[in-house]
Amino acid sequence: MRNGFITSIAVLILYTFSMSVSTGCANMVPPSGGPRDSIPPVFQLATPADSSVNFKSDRIVFTFDEEVDVKDPQNIIYTPSLESIPEIIARGRTITVRFPDSLNPNTTYVINFGNAIVDYTEGNPVSNFVYTFSTGPVLDSLEISGSVFLAENNTIDTTLMVGLYKDLTDSAVVNKSPLYLTKVDRTGNFRFRNLPPDTFAIYAFGGQGTIRRFNPRELFAFNESAVIAGEADSVVLFAYREQLPTSTNQPQFNIGKIAGNDRRLRFIAGSSAQQDLLNDYVINFPVPLKNLDSTKIKLATDSAFDPANFTASLDSLKKELRIKTQWKENTSYHLILDKDFASDTAGRQLLKTDTLSFFTRKQADYGSLSLRIRNLDLSQNPVLQFIQGGQVVFSTPIASGVFNQTLFPPGEYGLRIVYDANNNGKWDPGKFFGEKRQPERVDVIDQTITVKPNWDNEFERAL
Repeated sequence: MRNGFITSIAVLILYTFSMSVSTGCANMVPPSGGPRDSIPPVFQLATPADSSVNFKSDRIVFTFDEEVDVKDPQNIIYTPSLESIPEIIARGRTITVRFPDSLNPNTTYVINFGNAIVDYTEGNPVSNFVYTFSTGPVLDSLEISGSVFLAENNTIDTTLMVGLYKDLTDSAVVNKSPLYLTKVDRTGNFRFRNLPPDTFAIYAFGGQGTIRRFNPRELFAFNESAVIAGEADSVVLFAYREQLPTSTNQPQFNIGKIAGNDRRLRFIAGSSAQQDLLNDYVINFPVPLKNLDSTKIKLATDSAFDPANFTASLDSLKKELRIKTQWKENTSYHLILDKDFASDTAGRQLLKTDTLSFFTRKQADYGSLSLRIRNLDLSQNPVLQFIQGGQVVFSTPIASGVFNQTLFPPGEYGLRIVYDANNNGKWDPGKFFGEKRQPERVDVIDQTITVKPNWDNEFERAL
């Protein structure tokens, strides 16, 4: 009896313990490892020390408080530029920079790591890490600073870099890399530090990597005259591309692959459900036209097919046909194309006469616009540009400072003023070689305008 009682008590205790363990452990979760490390490495020591003079070593060792690595070492900037790129070795808590060639005597060098040094586990960067040393007895301390803007719209491009050349000949920007190089910051400003007392040609470059030279397809800016270290603290450069990207303003249509035995002339007509009263009717051809006979094109209105006067023109690529007329509002139009009105370079024609029917928009779909620009320099041939999505959608000379138009497409517009030096009605980039011509000046109007349909829209804006 006693043994049975003891056994029963033991079983009860064991059951109670097992239940408490199972219920107690049900909410237990294994350790998560703690919060993610977001603290960048802390610099502790450089050998030789930062700002050393009479530098004789062939390497520099940087020590941090944790294991580090180097990300994108090609973006590290060495000034003055070096003929051979140093070797970068990341090992544990140290970064070693080893110079394969001897350095120039009596020269102040700057290594700008930017954000290249990161911690090994999470990639947190040591921001804007810079090391300076001199192979002579003193550190050069002069500066050149300024800002760079995109000439066409006065905005900032943080990918631009600014370079200094001791060689003042124009050909240096093609044949040589800059002696000194620095990046622009998010506000478009730049600053060269630790410069010797000297005179430099100064340029801004677009493109990839740190090897920047003149390329007419990339952003470029120049100053008309050389600058002197210690005396130039407000240089303003305006960047442009000499060779602008070509655009035919033709939409890209997917009409499928044209079979070699397909003899039908293919095209896409119109760009919307209703024809804009302010624009031409456009027909796009995937294959350039070889022949066009505009006498075999007819334009008519309404159900009676009353003839309408028009002109037809083909673009230089022979892929865009424009039908121009004085459109009537809310009217049915019919464009009649005889079967042999055109043929493409493969000899394709229409198989039969085709009629394209469409309606024009109502005048009530547009708003009237009266816009006055104050503080405008009327002596500089100002051109008013309307901007949507970063693109110029309409421009016009504004010699009086006032723009009026009865029908204007509704929408929100940014505004820019181009001072049209050559009076050709558009913005022109600069040209460096031969002419040393700066890009045309542009003023951006801070406030946008919103044109409402079926409304008298009146605005006054100031530069």
